[in-house]
Amino acid sequence: MKTTLTLIKADIGSIGGHVRPSKEVLAAIKDFVGKSQWTIDYRVFSIGDDIGILMTHTQGKDSPEVHKIAWEAFSYATKIAKEQGLYGAGQDLLKDAFAGNVKGMGPSVAEMEIEERPNEPFIVFAADKCDAGAFNLPLYLGFADPMNCSGLLLSPKLSQGFKFIVMDVTYTEGDRVIELNAPEELYELAALIRDNDRFVVEGIYSRATGEQAVAVGTTRLHNIAGKYTGKDDPPMLVRTQSQFPATGEVLAPFKICHYVAGFMRGSHNGPLTPVKVGQGASFFDGPPIVCAQGFCVHNGKLTDSVDMFDADPVWDSVRSKAAEKALALREQGFSGPAMLGMNELEYTGVMEILAKLEPRFRVREDFKKEEHQMEKLLKKEQEVEKLLHTR
Repeated sequence: MKTTLTLIKADIGSIGGHVRPSKEVLAAIKDFVGKSQWTIDYRVFSIGDDIGILMTHTQGKDSPEVHKIAWEAFSYATKIAKEQGLYGAGQDLLKDAFAGNVKGMGPSVAEMEIEERPNEPFIVFAADKCDAGAFNLPLYLGFADPMNCSGLLLSPKLSQGFKFIVMDVTYTEGDRVIELNAPEELYELAALIRDNDRFVVEGIYSRATGEQAVAVGTTRLHNIAGKYTGKDDPPMLVRTQSQFPATGEVLAPFKICHYVAGFMRGSHNGPLTPVKVGQGASFFDGPPIVCAQGFCVHNGKLTDSVDMFDADPVWDSVRSKAAEKALALREQGFSGPAMLGMNELEYTGVMEILAKLEPRFRVREDFKKEEHQMEKLLKKEQEVEKLLHTR
């Protein structure tokens, strides 16, 4: 029997702005999912203003029945969010009715169907206030860099490398993907995933066994809505140990707190900060945050979870480092790398300002006169050169 792990995540309203969902909304989702006949086990949690639903079942990936559970749970809880007057109630539910799959409807989903190992540890990651490419660097370091993942040197299975599936999330006509093998195509992989806005690691597979190790949600909300409605806030599932990197090798890259797109209005850069499950976000509507829960699964039944970024005091020091990086960059306000480039702001109100100002731009007359004189001079030089050649 194969077990499917399905992680679906959405923002359906929060208290005090983009901070955290209410206890009543979380309870409503837990109650709704708990009544389902399609799931073996489930967990409901929050990170920032997002709510995640983890489900185990035997229906396979993209199951209409399982996806419908999440969609209806979010829709049901949205009614409560509206009754409470929560900010942004139902904001990630971008379609009016369920159409067989939550992909393309607003919520982000990460799924994998697995043959359970005798012991099956995995980590559930959920990020908030950041875009879909936020996991690119940690995955590169965790699965392709021996400076971080010592298993690539010490384990015969890991040393055979991994296959990365990378998606071009700017392409809207379908899923445009490429497969790259590490370590042979390490430079090609780096050339793509350095651009978090466009190229996103969607999945990683062991080249030793062919088994899937990683599944990442790649939803881009502005591609669906055609305007800015919130950042993409990706979920991720990562299997660990044995033929995959160890749990510590997967978690260690998050110590960097690398800068990612998101933060206030989804329009700034900020450090991806590893936080505890259920953590809110209140500094400049951020910073970008990520939580991680460790589980084992057996016959579809989940163990209790371990809050990975609260299981070791070293993460307190990491959070202090992230706070310093966030404060330093925020001192630049809108200037330079503190705010995203125009390609990522095209779905925001700044484009209206630029359109309004466009008719007021002009080319100076002095420049036009100088340009005309240069053209005359060039023409004269060409005539002289032609005359010399005829002689």
